[in-house]
Amino acid sequence: MDKKVISNDILFAAVKDLVDEGRSVTIRPKGDSMLPFIRSDRDDVTLERVTSPLSVGDIVLFRYNGKYVLHRIYSIRKDGMTLMGDGNLKGQEHCSESDVIGIVTTITKENGRKVKPGKARLWMALKPLRRWLLAIYRRI
Repeated sequence: MDKKVISNDILFAAVKDLVDEGRSVTIRPKGDSMLPFIRSDRDDVTLERVTSPLSVGDIVLFRYNGKYVLHRIYSIRKDGMTLMGDGNLKGQEHCSESDVIGIVTTITKENGRKVKPGKARLWMALKPLRRWLLAIYRRI
């Protein structure tokens, strides 16, 4: 199969259109911000339209400062939500629900196994220890 490289703006505009139509879309994320749950260039995520209220722990694709980001929701308030990557040690994004393109409903691992994403409450609570946990994970 030939590979074709297209810009994120074109790709994610098409993803948004398909998700808005009610179709599910599978993409392969790049970057380590969602380690250890989603691995760059190995795992695929399936996105769908948000049909029920978002909750803390959901993984969503959203637009932030002109970029498309796939991160977990850490808090929800009336004026928006705070998100952060599972593999990030610091730095959070803030957006409104209208910035969300879709929610991750399935993670397909490299071996083809399909996993329903959990809320990762324990992982979120272990944020102060994340530096060491991720260091160990990267060495395995």
